[in-house]
Amino acid sequence: MSNKKQELQTLKGFRDLMPAEKRARDFVSEKLRETFINFGFSPLETPTLEYASLLLNKYGQEADKLIYTFEDRGGRRVGLRYDQTVPTARVLAQYQSKLPQYFRRYQIQNVFRADKPQQGRFREFTQCDIDIFGSTSPLVDAEIIACSYQAFRNVGFTQIELKINDRQTLLTTLQPFATKRVDVFSIIQSIDKLDKQSPEQVTKELVAKGLSKTQADQILVSIKKAEKSINLKEIEQNLFALGVPKKSVIFAPALARGLDYYTGMIFEIVIPEYGAGSCGGGGRYDNLIADLGGPNIPATGVAFGFDRMIEAATQLGLIPTTGGPQVLASMLSKKTSIETLKAVNQLREQGISVEIYPVFDKLGKQLKYANQNNIPWVLIVGEDEVKNNQISLKNMASGEQQTISPEKSGQVLA
Repeated sequence: MSNKKQELQTLKGFRDLMPAEKRARDFVSEKLRETFINFGFSPLETPTLEYASLLLNKYGQEADKLIYTFEDRGGRRVGLRYDQTVPTARVLAQYQSKLPQYFRRYQIQNVFRADKPQQGRFREFTQCDIDIFGSTSPLVDAEIIACSYQAFRNVGFTQIELKINDRQTLLTTLQPFATKRVDVFSIIQSIDKLDKQSPEQVTKELVAKGLSKTQADQILVSIKKAEKSINLKEIEQNLFALGVPKKSVIFAPALARGLDYYTGMIFEIVIPEYGAGSCGGGGRYDNLIADLGGPNIPATGVAFGFDRMIEAATQLGLIPTTGGPQVLASMLSKKTSIETLKAVNQLREQGISVEIYPVFDKLGKQLKYANQNNIPWVLIVGEDEVKNNQISLKNMASGEQQTISPEKSGQVLA
């Protein structure tokens, strides 16, 4: 490929967001922000670049290979943000004296990973997290789950499942089956696949790891018989009091979340109508911030699968079909252009979004432009309208045209 052609393409694993897709993302992110603010979360942003030493050796050897690192012009070794947890650990350490004792933050930013690009996986993508730091109370666990539920409701989802479990229940149930060859975390990683694989497949995996068939069968029986912990029952009661319906909360004793740093409550958010896996998940991680080099602060939080949320909302028709300009201001002639611009200003002052057609052209061509760009109304200010101090508004869906005073335009366009 020539350099010229290369320059006219995105880098592999990166993408352009065209207007319709960007509007969909803006719609979802705005609904999420509304909910986060309603629950008392504060916004946080961290730099795209951090010192490489902060990012490396925090996620494991395999993950370190996916961190973009390079030397800047000042000779410093720096790296692109890999996730939002490690930078937040730095923030907690750096600003500990300035932050509230029970700091709750939301963060919606892009992260970068030098991963192998494939369908639905990019090297730059958006992460959306909420976390509460400084408390071990089951109440804050409930707050995280309740906020997640309401955030999905605010986007427009009506069927939401919150699958919850307690990491301590898993450890207590599965520890007796651990061996020198197969530790309890390895067992948990296999059990976590029960929502995607059959019991026979999971049994086969456990046997392949070094357990006997009898042990593997006993593990599955024990998981099915596991009961909610006292901690989980308290979290549930708090959830119901916070308005989460009982039908949406599902005890999932095999849920493990796969990550070893969880220390208590864990949960996943599922949209049954979507059917492409969970759209978010999280839990309590009381030791992770200290392990990442930050202060010894307990924490609980969730990460939303932002791209999956967009996809699910799009599939279910939750994204508004409009979002671009409400009105196209047609430009008919030099004689009426100033009055047209005055009318545009009046509409904009009423909060109505207006795009101005940038050249003088035949009205038919301008109406065609409005249709092609899904602009529902066209503002027309001809010589008759100027003479009578009026404007005309044409509804592109019905074809109806109304001639009114500019002050009444808001009523017509509402």
